[in-house]
Amino acid sequence: MEPAVIGARLASSVVGPLIKKLFLPEGAGAGLVDKPIRVSCLVSFRGEKRTLSDKDLRKISEELVQRAAHSTGVEELLPSFEKQAVIHAVTDSLRSLGMLEMDDVQAVRLGHLALSQHLRAQNRTATLGLSHDAVTLHAGVLDTACLHILNFFTQRSTFVPRTLLEQSRDIEELTRKIDSLITRSPSPADSPFEERYAHYIATKHGKLSIFGLDLSGAPESWRLDVAYLRLNAAADVLSATPSVVPADHVLAGRNRVLLRGLAGSGKTTLIQWLAVSTAKRSLDDQLLYLYGLVPFVLPLRTLTRSGAPLPAPDGFLAAVDCPIAGSQPHGWIDRVLQAGRGLILIDGIDEIPEDDRNDARRWLRELLSAYPDNRWLVTSRPSAVRERWLNDDDFAELDLAPMKRDDIAEFIQRWHKAAGISDQYAKELLRAVRAQQDLSRLAINPLMCGLICALHQDRRGYLPEGRKEIYDAALSMLLFRRDRERGVYKTGPIHVSEAEHIQLIQKLAYWMIRNGRSEMTRTDAVELLGQALPAMPKVAEQGSPETVYRHLLIRSGLLREPSADSMDFVHRTFQDYLGAKAAVEGLDFDFLIANAHLDQWEDVIRMAVAHARPTERTYLLTGLIRREDTSRQGRDRLHLLAAACLEHATELAPSVRAEVQERAAALIPPRSPDQARALAAIGPVVLELLPGPRELPQRPNAPDPFDTDAQKAKAEAEEAAYRAVADEAYFTVLTATPIATDAAIEVLAKYRNHPDLRVRNELARAWGRYETDLYGQEVVAHLIEDGLYFPVSNLSELRALRSYGGRSRIKITGEVTVDEFVATCPGQRLTHLWVDADMGVTWDWLALFPKLCELTIETLHPRIDLSTLERIRSLLTLRVPEEAVLVGSHLLPESTAVVRGRLDPL
Repeated sequence: MEPAVIGARLASSVVGPLIKKLFLPEGAGAGLVDKPIRVSCLVSFRGEKRTLSDKDLRKISEELVQRAAHSTGVEELLPSFEKQAVIHAVTDSLRSLGMLEMDDVQAVRLGHLALSQHLRAQNRTATLGLSHDAVTLHAGVLDTACLHILNFFTQRSTFVPRTLLEQSRDIEELTRKIDSLITRSPSPADSPFEERYAHYIATKHGKLSIFGLDLSGAPESWRLDVAYLRLNAAADVLSATPSVVPADHVLAGRNRVLLRGLAGSGKTTLIQWLAVSTAKRSLDDQLLYLYGLVPFVLPLRTLTRSGAPLPAPDGFLAAVDCPIAGSQPHGWIDRVLQAGRGLILIDGIDEIPEDDRNDARRWLRELLSAYPDNRWLVTSRPSAVRERWLNDDDFAELDLAPMKRDDIAEFIQRWHKAAGISDQYAKELLRAVRAQQDLSRLAINPLMCGLICALHQDRRGYLPEGRKEIYDAALSMLLFRRDRERGVYKTGPIHVSEAEHIQLIQKLAYWMIRNGRSEMTRTDAVELLGQALPAMPKVAEQGSPETVYRHLLIRSGLLREPSADSMDFVHRTFQDYLGAKAAVEGLDFDFLIANAHLDQWEDVIRMAVAHARPTERTYLLTGLIRREDTSRQGRDRLHLLAAACLEHATELAPSVRAEVQERAAALIPPRSPDQARALAAIGPVVLELLPGPRELPQRPNAPDPFDTDAQKAKAEAEEAAYRAVADEAYFTVLTATPIATDAAIEVLAKYRNHPDLRVRNELARAWGRYETDLYGQEVVAHLIEDGLYFPVSNLSELRALRSYGGRSRIKITGEVTVDEFVATCPGQRLTHLWVDADMGVTWDWLALFPKLCELTIETLHPRIDLSTLERIRSLLTLRVPEEAVLVGSHLLPESTAVVRGRLDPL
């Protein structure tokens, strides 16, 4: 029999009076106050005003069970001992009313079935071993009792005032939210154009090109919502406590962000994702901060083509060749930005000449001064702008993190699924990537991962080794095999060989590099081809420079036209690679050396070393390390760049290699975050040069106001010495952690016992970049616990921590469910918990951790309901973001202090 049937056959005239005995009678005017009265204070069988004894409580339970059993016919089916057990279980469940921390309004909101389940959950062992009929009888009696309990609450004189008060608070909060949304709503006159503009953004940026995907007969691009792979960004990398956030959440809680990322790391894809998500209003809960905003995608290479000045806001759409720019209502963009509704996405600081970047910063500052209340995202390659470049303008700086092992696996599986290729290819490639360190090191960003997938499929499982070989194979695939694989044998009136294709396209690439451009006009491209064709008569006789240009654009797979009068490469990486090839073939080494200090030339120099012959390579590398016409910082950069080039120097005189390594070794250990980042960019070769940790000197005691000047000076010197050694260790670890190879683990393991919290925090934070068990056993298991939060982003890491005995401080940063955490985390160890993931909205499960004294809730949801923390009596400190809206905080234990502000594990 169902519990609902039991309830239907129990008359209210019988149950109501019995339930009423469980609660104290009301006094005149009682409870008409703002402060809620908990259910535990209303019961009549506990406290100073107790009128019901334990024996009386059992009699009420016995009456309820007997009447339910009789009215449903269960009485004849249950033996007497089971009926007594049910009576005992009902008594225990009703007694749990005396321990409820919620008030009557909250209980009514919960509903009678949920309240019944809650009471039964307080003593799950009461019905163990009973038959199905007995368990059903217990549940039915409790369901019915709870229905009458809630009915009794609603009839109390205090209920209506308390309900109105709670409703008023909810309405006030809802009003604030509605007001916020109203400010993000366009005026009626602007709405039609905004809808049209949103559709344009969603269509223009709603597809993503994946290199090589079209070789298999699949579409040349993916829908963005299918292709987008959520990566991470390292926030506040220069602080003592860097943290990791999903890349598409970088603007949550931050209005201004400078995002750095290597070529092909997904910066532009992220901008597309944010723009399309905002335009389509297809926002998940964690992207609701973008609701009602209007996205403006502003690639700087497009804004500055042909030396054009950076536009004012009313020229944004025209500058990016938006076809509906002429239809925008007069003053529309100004109204959007004045209302703080703009999402300004400025892509590619690195793609404009270095001399123009200060002008770009001034342009940005003018915009910020005029329209400060919008959200701004600026992207750049890491080396293009110095650290804290926009710090004075309140920009947070983040670094787009490399793809982790799980990200690479997911990308490979998605690529093969989209291409319609057998899973066997995907599995073979995954095994190859995991087995070959060189290959796994290359597949750390979407561009290279896509190329590797395409090459693996194109070559039936054979993969070239090294970056240059992969680029060579990719160019061959895109220029020649692309048409063959797609069955295109007649490509029109022009027939150009693969070598001729490369010769022509690399001239375009080198012109763009020499002129500091990432785009060139169609007119310039045609003119440049016209200058080159006389030296290539077989091509020149087939058509005009314009005809050849159209052929290269359509057939090469490398070029595209972002607008009717401009041309660029499908990715900057190919421009740098082909430009370097042209420079080497033109013996332009002095020009390369003279420009090597400019960040735009960094990848060009590396690829030039790869293209060069041994004697040319020697000339180029010695030129880099012996340049003296630059600053000390510039020379350091050149020495590190030369060391990075060794990876591509397949044949080089031993004396030259030794000299390059010697110059780089003089910069090791790194002494700043800039040097750490530059060294990390060199790759695995730098691991051999990194030292182990030095012993920390004695740190002085805290200063005493009665110390003499000499004692103070000595303490300051000791503190400086301590900090210097600690900084050296931190910057060394900061160098090695991005180089996700097994060799890096050997270096990092040397620092696992280091006492400095910054060092230990960086080591713990890097766990997700490496194989879970190997890195966990070699590094994480040995980290000193003092003050350190151990991050867990998945169940494997959580289980690994348990195998190490658990940890007292844990930070949940990824997909771990409440049930998984409760089942896996040792309950007696946990004292500090940091939640930076979606763990639901209720927190009563934390009662299973009796030693938990500090809880940090870092959430993208503005509203945090604290009412379910009432039972966590051990909780002393609750830390929440400054902007969080707290509900139910008055129900927290009196001993719990709520701290608002910037969340920081220190």
